[in-house]
Amino acid sequence: MRKSHPIRRVVLAGAATVSGIVLLLSLKPATDPASAQAVGGGAPPAAASPQGGAQAAGSGTVTGDAAQTQYGAVQVRLTVSNGKITQAEAVQAPKGGRSDQITANAVPKLNQSVVAAQSAAIDAVSGATYTSKGYKESLQSAIDKAKASAGSSQGSGSQGSGSQGSGQGSGAAQARTVTGSVARTQYGPVQVRITVAGGKITKAEAVQAPSGGQSTNITGNAVPKLNQAAVAAGSADIDAVSGATYTSAGYKESLQSAVDQAGG
Repeated sequence: MRKSHPIRRVVLAGAATVSGIVLLLSLKPATDPASAQAVGGGAPPAAASPQGGAQAAGSGTVTGDAAQTQYGAVQVRLTVSNGKITQAEAVQAPKGGRSDQITANAVPKLNQSVVAAQSAAIDAVSGATYTSKGYKESLQSAIDKAKASAGSSQGSGSQGSGSQGSGQGSGAAQARTVTGSVARTQYGPVQVRITVAGGKITKAEAVQAPSGGQSTNITGNAVPKLNQAAVAAGSADIDAVSGATYTSAGYKESLQSAVDQAGG
C-alpha cells in the first residue's frame, strides 16, 4: 500500500497538469486579436461623415440699388463667401470733370472699409461726402439683399430631404430678383430690376430713370406703363411709350440685360 501511494500521487499530478493545459488552450481564442476584431472590439470607430456638418455657406455676388447723388449715381456690388464680404466694388460712381478724381480717390478706400467693417457702418471719405453717402446707401441695400437671400436659402434647406414632389413645388415658386445693366440715354441713365418666379416675370421696376425738369413728368408717366408691359409680355419685347422715346429705349435695353441674366 505504501509503495503504490507515490504512484497514485504522480498520476493525479499528471492529470492535473493535462487539465491545466486544456483550460489554457480553450481560453486562448478569446484573446486572439482576430477574434476580437471580428466582434468589433479591435475595429476603429467609423469616422463622422463631413458631408452633413461642414457644408460651406452659399457664395455669390449681390448688387445694391443705385443711389442717386448730386453728382451722379452710385451703385455697389458685393462678393460674399461663407457669410462674409470678401470684395466690394462700385459698378457706378460719379464721373466727368472733378468727379473723376474724387471717385478715383474715394471708391478704393470705401471698398477696403467695407471688407474690414463687414457692414455699412463705414466712415465717409474726406472730400467725397456725396459719393460716400451714396456708396453707403447702395451698400446697405446690397447687404439687405444678401441677408434676405441667405434667409431664404436656410429656409428651403431646413425642409430636409422630404418628398421630391414638395421640393419641386417650392422650387418652382421661389422668387429672385435680377438687376439689369445701366442703359445710358440722352436724358439720364435707366436701369431695370425684375422679379422672376417659376420662369416668369412677376414684377418690373426702374431703379434708375431720368429725373429733373420735364424728365420727371415723362418718367412718372412712362415707367409705370413700361413696368406693366414687361410683366404682361414676360420679355423685353414691349412697345415704347408715346412721348418717352429715349426713356423707353433705355428701359428696354436694361430690361433685356436683366432677362438675359435671369436665363430667359
